[in-house]
Amino acid sequence: MSVCCVGCFVGLGCLRWGWKRCTHTGADDSAAWPPATPDEFEPVPHLCRLTLAVYEEDLHHPQFPPLGGYRLNPDFVVKRATYQQTLGHAPPYLIYLDHERKEIVMAIRGLNLKKESDYEVLWDNQLGKHMFDGGYVHHGLLKSAVWLLNEESEDLRRLWVENGSCYKMVFVGHSLGAGVASLLTVLVVNHRDMLGGIPRELVKCYAIAPTRCLSLNLAVKYADVIHSVVLQDDFLPRTPTPLEDIFESIFCLPCLLLIVCMRDTFISEEKKLADPRRLYAPGRMYHIVERKFCRCGRFPPEVRTAIPVDGRFEHVILSCNATSDHAIIWIERESEKALELLKDKSCEAVTMPPKVQKFERLQSVEKEHKAALERAVSLKIPHAVGTMSVDDEEKEPLTKTNEELFDESEDVLNTKARVNWNDLVERLLRPPINGS
Repeated sequence: MSVCCVGCFVGLGCLRWGWKRCTHTGADDSAAWPPATPDEFEPVPHLCRLTLAVYEEDLHHPQFPPLGGYRLNPDFVVKRATYQQTLGHAPPYLIYLDHERKEIVMAIRGLNLKKESDYEVLWDNQLGKHMFDGGYVHHGLLKSAVWLLNEESEDLRRLWVENGSCYKMVFVGHSLGAGVASLLTVLVVNHRDMLGGIPRELVKCYAIAPTRCLSLNLAVKYADVIHSVVLQDDFLPRTPTPLEDIFESIFCLPCLLLIVCMRDTFISEEKKLADPRRLYAPGRMYHIVERKFCRCGRFPPEVRTAIPVDGRFEHVILSCNATSDHAIIWIERESEKALELLKDKSCEAVTMPPKVQKFERLQSVEKEHKAALERAVSLKIPHAVGTMSVDDEEKEPLTKTNEELFDESEDVLNTKARVNWNDLVERLLRPPINGS
């Protein structure tokens, strides 16, 4: 009789778990997040188009023509690198000089299932081997980012100096390229003098459908410069490491995702947050939501944004759209629709001059970043740091290592020597002296 009761309890528990997992949708992850504003989301469709251009063979006759007004001018492409030129060290990319928007953009393509070099970058994840800037990062993506900077930092610096100090430096990537772009941004932010002394506020990164590449403390720390864009149920930003398990089981991905769901269900949130080596999607999150539970078809997309600390896309969604939502072409189309809807709503709800709205939104974004940093400290996340303004950080670095790093950066600039990004990264790989 007791065995029968135990069996009933186990069965009921499994049914409850199955019901919760099967009814959990991508929209639930951001249900409490506020909506994004048109101004902050406006660059996303344009940058999706630039990233999609890296996939094209002929920019003058694109295979995926734009649906709206976001068109790429091939004459503004400064450089385009293929797999033959990157030699497998990094995905293909292009550098685009946008005079209309006053941006210098480096766009990096995502995973190519036919290229072994892309798998090697993902599989080179020596997690926990080194601390990096007080946290942990994906080792293979970091190496790829360092290689790119060794190749292109001189050209990026020249473009920024020649075109004036008002131009932004924008890094954007999709999937694998999103992880590389995020780590590129982290390196540039820590060595801005190497790119002509560009201010932090002019460095931006948009990680589209990103792989998990930063530990939680770093993901929150750089939320003011890195922005992740996720479409509904996309599996990659939700899939914890090791990523090699995904691609070893690429022909049975639904089975793998189910196993990941079961494993993560029995790991408590506190245990996940306490693991300093667990990687997350980087920066501020923009979640495009267009489907709801028990309702068929797509609905007008809405964009929600936040800097989440706990609950940062921790659950893989059991959805038939988990892989299709990862496609860059779908993300571009839905982000364009979402932006048009945001603009329409903004026009209907305007109650004060736009300049005041932008200023208030800027203040709220800064407050959200500080609140996220404080939340990370309150949850006792390893190596989390308290709130500190950008000016304070520049005047009073968190560690002696960073101070020495900037001193050496100035010396290198004065000697006009070619920057060796490998040496600079070695300094960031040192653990903080104060152990924070």
